[in-house]
Amino acid sequence: MAPDLTLLLMTAASIGFVHTLLGPDHYLPFVALSKARGWSTARTSAITAACGVGHVASSILIGAIGIAAGAALESLVHIESWRGDLAAWLLFGFGLAYMAWGVKRAVRGETHSHSHVHADGTRHAHVHDHRLAPHVHPHGLAARGQDPVAFAPAKEGVTFAPVGHSGTAALATPWALFIIFVFGPCEPLIPVLMYPAAHANWLAVAAVCLAFGLATIGTMLVVVLGLRRGLDALGGHAHGMERWSHAIAGATLSACAAAIIFLGL
Repeated sequence: MAPDLTLLLMTAASIGFVHTLLGPDHYLPFVALSKARGWSTARTSAITAACGVGHVASSILIGAIGIAAGAALESLVHIESWRGDLAAWLLFGFGLAYMAWGVKRAVRGETHSHSHVHADGTRHAHVHDHRLAPHVHPHGLAARGQDPVAFAPAKEGVTFAPVGHSGTAALATPWALFIIFVFGPCEPLIPVLMYPAAHANWLAVAAVCLAFGLATIGTMLVVVLGLRRGLDALGGHAHGMERWSHAIAGATLSACAAAIIFLGL
C-alpha cells in the first residue's frame, strides 16, 4: 500500500472516530430511545447501524456529486454546513414532540411491563399501572391471594418490551431517526475525500470512504451499546423512573440538538 494511501486511511479513520465521539448526537438519541422503548440489543444495533450508514452515505453522495460537477471544496463544506443546521433543527423538533408525548403518557399513567430475573434463574414479566398506589408488583398481589394484573413466564432469549410500544409510534421512531441522520453531515470527510479525487485516484477515494464509514459506524455501535449496558446495570437504582422514560428520552434528543444549534458542538 502506498504511503500516501496509508496516511489517508489512517486520517479518515481517526476523523471518523473523533467526529463521532465528540458528537453526542451520534449516540445519545439511540441510548435514550433504546431504553425508553425497550429495544433489544439486536434491534438497537440494527437501528444504530442503519442510521450510521445513512449518515455516512449521504455525505459520500454529496461529495461524489460535487466532484463530478467540479465543485470547489468551499462549496461542498457550505452544503454540508446547511445540512447540519437542518438535521439539528429536525432532531430538536422531534425531541420536543417526543417529550410532549412522553409527558402526556406519564401524566395519564399508562401501563407498562418489566422483566425480572430471580435468584433461582426464573424469568418473567409483569404489567403494572402507575395510576395505582402504591406501586405494587403482580407477584406481590398474588402472594396476598389477589389477581395479578398480568403474568407471563419468560422463555430463554425473549425480551419483554413495555406495553404500548408497538404500533405507529414504534415504527415511526426508527424512521424519524434515520431521516434525521441522512440529513446529518460528515463535514470532516469532504477535505479528505477531495485529495485523492483531485488526483483521479478512485480506488483511494473508495478506500477513504470505507475507512471513514467503518470508523464512524463502529464507534457509534460501541458507545451506544456500552452506555445502554451501563444504564441496564443501574436499572435497580432508577426504579420508579420508568413512567417518565419517554419524556426523558425526548428531552435528551432536544438537548443534543440544542447543543449543536446554540453551542456549535
